[in-house]
Amino acid sequence: MREFIKDSNLVSAQDVQNALKDLFAETIQEMLEAEMDTHLGYGKNEVKTKFTPNSLNGKSRKTVVSEYGEQKILIPRDRLGEFEPLVVKKHQLNVTGIEEQIVALYAKGVSTRDIQNHLQNMYCIEVSPTLISNVTNKIGSPH
Repeated sequence: MREFIKDSNLVSAQDVQNALKDLFAETIQEMLEAEMDTHLGYGKNEVKTKFTPNSLNGKSRKTVVSEYGEQKILIPRDRLGEFEPLVVKKHQLNVTGIEEQIVALYAKGVSTRDIQNHLQNMYCIEVSPTLISNVTNKIGSPH
């Protein structure tokens, strides 16, 4: 954490708050993209493994409210219009509380099955172990 503060040149509580806000927005964005990859069955740059007529079809802008304030995110769209995001559902504007759970579970190294159960019990979000693996892989990999 000290290294993050030093590398990010954070000197005030507001700097830390802004860094957390940015980190949360990036995490939600990565999760949405992992959801789309799972929905399509292939990643953005893995067209060779595409076995579906469906494909990415841009993104829609959305503003959600979290404990860090308003966040502007981009919701991926699919060509057939079948994508139903789970992390930030259609018409959902408030994501307060979810961020803490996501970061805490990931940081603790919780298994995909346990994360799956937790999201189901706390938020009534049903996700597959594959989706959780895709999400944690995207969060953990450098951009």
